[in-house]
Amino acid sequence: MANILDTYHTIDEPAYGEYKEKGSKFLAFAYPMDEEESMQEYLNIARAEHHKARHFCYAYQIGLSGDRYRINDDGEPSGTAGKPILGQILSFGLTNVAIIVIRYFGGTKLGVSGLIQAYREAAKAALETAHIVEKYISSVYRLQFNYDQMGHVLNVLKDLNTDILNKSFDTSCEVTISVRQSVETHTLHQLIARLLNKSMEEVSTETCVDFCTIEKIG
Repeated sequence: MANILDTYHTIDEPAYGEYKEKGSKFLAFAYPMDEEESMQEYLNIARAEHHKARHFCYAYQIGLSGDRYRINDDGEPSGTAGKPILGQILSFGLTNVAIIVIRYFGGTKLGVSGLIQAYREAAKAALETAHIVEKYISSVYRLQFNYDQMGHVLNVLKDLNTDILNKSFDTSCEVTISVRQSVETHTLHQLIARLLNKSMEEVSTETCVDFCTIEKIG
């Protein structure tokens, strides 16, 4: 079975950098971003805080496939802003990152090469100050069971060092867990075997656990 790529590098909090050239200031703001809808929110904040700025250029990259990205030159000559900003995200090996570079015009035109350098260096400066972290992609499962099985189920989850996202104890018990996609099948197989007190050879990922419903929800 092919290995599943489920890890990626991103930043875990906003970061800032700047670059100055011939009177123009380029202020770069880097953000962690998991959903494309957040881009407009970041732009709204930038425009509200820097309403005298001339350009709000940006780029973002999301996911592992390399096809969820966007660049925007916001009035600068085509290819001089968004593309070099994206280039820095890729150069740092990052994804799920957005960078906005705000330009305050200083009165002197920089030319195409000067603009490319300015936007590139501003984006680079922001990423150099960012805290880069490794994250992994996971699937989410919900386990539902009765109170008389609570001790057994929770002990199994603890023994397997499962990442528990949430617990709810009402008329019945519900636990939400996160499982790395690269080990998802193996972990689910282990979980079923341990819940039934059987060996992994005796069960499969399709084996029913009559006292515990295991449902993939994300």
